[in-house]
Amino acid sequence: MTFLKMLMGYEAPVIDFPFARSDVAMYGQLQGGAPCIDAQTWDELQLDAYLERVADGGSIFGRQALYRRLLTGRDAAYARVRKLADDDAALAALTPACRGLRAVECEVAQMLFGPAPERSPRWSRWLGALPAAFMLSVPLAFVWAPGWIVALVLWLALMGVQAAWYARAQDWGQRITALQQLLRAHSLLGALPEESAAAPYAAALRGGAREAGRASRTLGRSLMHKIPGASEYSEWMLLANITHYFKSRNAFIERLPALRDSYRLVAELEADMALARHVRGLDVVCAVEEGDAVVFDRVVHPLVDEAQPLSMAVRDGGAFISGQNGVGKSTLLRTVGLNLVAARAFGWCYAQRAQAPLRPVYASMHNEDSLADGESLYLSEVRRAQELLTLAGQGAAVFLIDEIFRGTNHMESVSAAAAVLDELARHGMVIVSSHNVVLAPLLAHVLAPLCVEPDEHGRLHVRSGVLARTNGIALLSQHGFGHAIDAKARKVHTWLSSHLAHPQNCDGVLQP
Repeated sequence: MTFLKMLMGYEAPVIDFPFARSDVAMYGQLQGGAPCIDAQTWDELQLDAYLERVADGGSIFGRQALYRRLLTGRDAAYARVRKLADDDAALAALTPACRGLRAVECEVAQMLFGPAPERSPRWSRWLGALPAAFMLSVPLAFVWAPGWIVALVLWLALMGVQAAWYARAQDWGQRITALQQLLRAHSLLGALPEESAAAPYAAALRGGAREAGRASRTLGRSLMHKIPGASEYSEWMLLANITHYFKSRNAFIERLPALRDSYRLVAELEADMALARHVRGLDVVCAVEEGDAVVFDRVVHPLVDEAQPLSMAVRDGGAFISGQNGVGKSTLLRTVGLNLVAARAFGWCYAQRAQAPLRPVYASMHNEDSLADGESLYLSEVRRAQELLTLAGQGAAVFLIDEIFRGTNHMESVSAAAAVLDELARHGMVIVSSHNVVLAPLLAHVLAPLCVEPDEHGRLHVRSGVLARTNGIALLSQHGFGHAIDAKARKVHTWLSSHLAHPQNCDGVLQP
C-alpha cells in the first residue's frame, strides 16, 4: 500500500514541526539585508508571538519569509495581500499545492543561501564498485578458500565507509527530502491552469515549474528507498545512502541558482497566503500612509484580547507619555511599536486610519540586572542607552523607551534621562513613558507631553498635557498598608514637592 501511494503521488501528512527561532530566522539572517530591529527590540515587542499569529497555518518556508519581512521591512504590500484575502477561490486553489510544505522537519535556507558544499571527491564515483566486488567475492569464497579473506576485507570496507559517512548522509538526506517538498510545491503551483483564480498569484512560478520537477527527481533517492525493508538493505549492503549523498551533492551545486529561485518564489507566496488568512480574521486593519508623523485612529494591539482602541498623534521629535500607575502606558508603547513594525513590514496597521514613518524601530522597555554577567539594573540601562545612541547615529529611527534609568536615585535618574532623551530626539523620533513627570517640562522643546487617562465612562484616551494627579501613594491604602504609612508617605511627598520640584524654572535648560 505504501508503494502504491508513493507511485500515485501520495502527500506526506502535515506535521507542523516546532522549529526553533534560530531556524525560522535563518533565511532573514542570510539574505534579509540590513535589519531594522535589534534582538532586544524583537523580544520586547513580543515579535515571536506576533509571528506565530500571522504565520498560523503556514510552513517553515512561509515563516522564514515573514521573519525576513519583520526583520528588514522590505515588502510593505498591503494591497496585494488584501486582494488575495478577498479572493476565496484563489486561496482555495493555492492552499492544497502548499500543504505538503507543512510536512517538512528541517529548514533548508542555510543549505541554499549559506556556503555552498564542495563538489564530491573524485573517488566517490567508484563507490558503486565496492558493493559489487563484495557480492562477487561471496560465491568466489565457496570455490576458493582465500576468497573468504577477500570477502571479509570488502565487508569491513563497506562497514567502514558507512560508519564514516552515515551521519552526514542522513542529515543531507533529510534536507534533500525537505527540498523536494519545496520543489513539488513549486511544480504544483506553476502547473495551476491559466484560467484558475489562483493563476495570477502563481504566475511567477510557471516558468520554472518543469525544471523544479526535474530537479526534485534528480536529487531524490531511488524507488527502492521507499519500499519497506529494502531501504536498510540497500544502505548497508549497497551503500545507497552514501552514493546518493555524493551524487546529489554535485547535482545540488549545479542547480543551486534555480533552487534558490524556487525557495524565494514559494516562500514569499506562502508568506502572502498566511498574511491573507490573518487579514481575513481581523475586524480592524488599514493600509498605512507613509509620513513623518505617527498618527493612529483607534489603534489596537493585535495580541491583546479585547484591547481598548486609542487615538494619538506624535509629530516632530516625539512625545513624553505620562499616566497613573497601571493605566496602560507600557501597553500603549508596545501597541505603537508593533504597529510601526507591521507598517514597515506588511504595509498595514491595526487601526481605522494610520500614518507612520517607515523607519527602523528600537525599544528599551524591560532592562534587568544580570547575576551571571555581574551587571546591575542601572548598568544594564546605561548599556542599552549607549546602544540606542549608537543606533541613532546610523540614521533616522523611532525609539520607544519605558521608565528610563530606574536603577539609580531620583535626581540622577532625571538628569541622565533628560540628557539621553534630548540627544536621541535630535536624531530621530522618541516616544517615552515615565513616572518622572518633571521630565516633561525639561524635554518640552523636543517631546510633546501626552497623558493616558480614563474618561468619565472608564474608557482610555490620550490627551495633550501632563499627568496632574498621581496615584502611587493612593495604591498603598488600596492594598492595605494602613493609615499610618499612607500619612507618612504623603508628608514626605509634600516636602519633596515643595523643595525639589520646580518645573516652572526649567524652560531652556537643555536647549543649546
